[in-house]
Amino acid sequence: MPLILLAGYPSSGKTYRSQQLSEYLNHKIASSDHPRVKRLKVHHIDDQSVGLSRDVYAAAKPEKDARATFSSAIKRSLNQDTLVIADGMNYIKGFRYQLYCEAKAMQTPNCVLHVGTPIDKCRELNIAALKAETGGYEPEVFENLVFRFEEPNGMSRWDAPLFTLPYDDAEPPCDAIWEAMVGSDGKAKVVRQNAATVLKPASEQNYLYELDKATSDVISAISVWQQDHPGEGGSEVAILNAELKVTLPVTAPSLPQLQRLRRQFIGLNRQHTLSKSRILDLFTDYLNDSFQR
Repeated sequence: MPLILLAGYPSSGKTYRSQQLSEYLNHKIASSDHPRVKRLKVHHIDDQSVGLSRDVYAAAKPEKDARATFSSAIKRSLNQDTLVIADGMNYIKGFRYQLYCEAKAMQTPNCVLHVGTPIDKCRELNIAALKAETGGYEPEVFENLVFRFEEPNGMSRWDAPLFTLPYDDAEPPCDAIWEAMVGSDGKAKVVRQNAATVLKPASEQNYLYELDKATSDVISAISVWQQDHPGEGGSEVAILNAELKVTLPVTAPSLPQLQRLRRQFIGLNRQHTLSKSRILDLFTDYLNDSFQR
């Protein structure tokens, strides 16, 4: 069942909002007469529930390991009868994309609830939590997380549908989230799998070499096309042996921008053991999503 990701600055109130949403969902399930809805359950996942402390965000290595632990907990919980509320930092768009792929592979919808608390208010709440010893992040860690936060964008496939919750709102948009994720028509919302986002086990050898070569070939094809068509933004570029085409933005991306996206993609899929035959389409789809932002 659906995956609901929370995103926001540190100390923005994500846990409080996730608890509000969890209470609403449980009440909605308990009061329903529909058999499909009655068998649903809500599973709330946060750093504390998987044994992670706030100290993991102080260094790159423990933070990377923490994201892997958090992601694994979500994957284990995704099934046909569970509404998963992922109450974590989720501040990196690449990580949200990875979780979007996991939901897509399970043929279940996902959404993002952005807790839009202003930075100054988050800083105030963080200091209060530290003084009261009820939580909070060390000031240096807090500022670093704020600096690195990549705000969700509803134009990106992995962040849609996007619900933004201002700090002054009393409750999250629970009705809208329920309608988007579960629906009131009695029919289960099933997301159709496609070849570009399904993570398939692969037995082929030299996977990392193929991942590097395939993505490099796509970047080379785009660069050659741009050299042959200067100033022609917004066009489609055919990629050899790929089913999909790259749709360039109006402002043509530079080579450093393309290489940055390539490195991000390789980092996301280094551990996924994708089928070699799908790397081209998956990378093409990733580029198109990035260009739409």
